[in-house]
Amino acid sequence: MDVSPRVLRYFMAVAEELHFGRAAMRLYISQPSLSHQIRKLEETLETLLFVRSSRRVQLTAAGRTLAHEAPIALAALEQAVQLTRRAGSGIATTIRLGYTPITSFGTLTVLLDALQEDHPDVTFDPREFFSAEIPERLCAGDLDIGLALSPQPLDGVGGEILREEPVSALLSTRHRLAAAPTIPVTGLRDETLQLFPRRLAPAYYDAIVAACHEAGFSPKIRAFEDPPVNAMLARLSSGREVGLAPTSFAEHAAKASTGIVRRDVVDPSIVAELSVLWPAKDPSPAIASVLATARRCAEHHGWLRSPLP
Repeated sequence: MDVSPRVLRYFMAVAEELHFGRAAMRLYISQPSLSHQIRKLEETLETLLFVRSSRRVQLTAAGRTLAHEAPIALAALEQAVQLTRRAGSGIATTIRLGYTPITSFGTLTVLLDALQEDHPDVTFDPREFFSAEIPERLCAGDLDIGLALSPQPLDGVGGEILREEPVSALLSTRHRLAAAPTIPVTGLRDETLQLFPRRLAPAYYDAIVAACHEAGFSPKIRAFEDPPVNAMLARLSSGREVGLAPTSFAEHAAKASTGIVRRDVVDPSIVAELSVLWPAKDPSPAIASVLATARRCAEHHGWLRSPLP
């Protein structure tokens, strides 16, 4: 159905004046032209909007309905136009930021603070997903920016490493390894390692398995489908498993629980890479300005071994 905003405004003028001549003068068009536009609108909608007589013009029931709904539709269209212009000029009002749970502490909070400081007129809408989901969400248009742990490459998604940090061990204060200042990978030979399922962060999972193979053993892994992070941490208190996580997250988890400690994993150290992702086909200044803030934040906090260019 082709009903233009201009014709809706013509209709509203007649509905308010209830007189074609006065409405035409208000719109600076001829009365015959206005009458012709209203007739075309009625033909398009397949209903009469006005009852005309030599003395007066009245709205029909359909006309009263359109008189109520048309201003709402026009206002929504105007808002959409303004938001589109703002987004195109780099002043987007809302940025949907997808993040993986492991970034919740030490990265996401710091980045959001920096983004709000640099872009006070923008609303950032954080949404939690597992790393493997974020590139697909970006491609589908569900997200504008993503933070993912060692994401798999995907056509249509641009990305660069935002933070590199070692993987740490999380374990109960009652665990046999808790007294050691560091834990070599060989020390995990007889332990059950608590990880997310491989499908949620394949490259991260594979890096841990590869480090164990390099140390001469195949790890015993307990993975939980769609596991709440807090529930996984609670299991560590039993003292029977060892959790592995990027250090920033591990430090927060250890501080938040009196029964859990963090230890460095060494010989070899395992590096977790957190990447910022974006739709490669979106050239909007809004996305570019968010990426610029993310890069400055990474450099300021020393998140990379060498600063981003």
